[in-house]
Amino acid sequence: MSPEPLDVTDTTFAAQVLGIDGPVIVHFWAEWAGPCKMIKADFDALASTYAGRLTVARLNIDQNPETAPRHNVKGLPTLIVFKTGAEAARKVGPLSKGQLTEFVEANL
Repeated sequence: MSPEPLDVTDTTFAAQVLGIDGPVIVHFWAEWAGPCKMIKADFDALASTYAGRLTVARLNIDQNPETAPRHNVKGLPTLIVFKTGAEAARKVGPLSKGQLTEFVEANL
């Protein structure tokens, strides 16, 4: 678990997300999506706030076109919490800092 979010790719997703024992939250995003930019700072801050308790990762869907469809990502931003390789929770759309914290806390 890192104080900076992991930038995962189609190639590394299985090892860096699905292969992790503890909870992992993944931000599926794109550079052109305004709502993704709105939550970026708050999402990235999760890495240091929850260091040791949560792995924080992000995946650019334009640079990595295979993983998002595999996980039924249809809107941006999509946040998915994985536990032991399986989806445990999902939120679609921008969240306030409070909503983001509430979502994470509910899924640790």
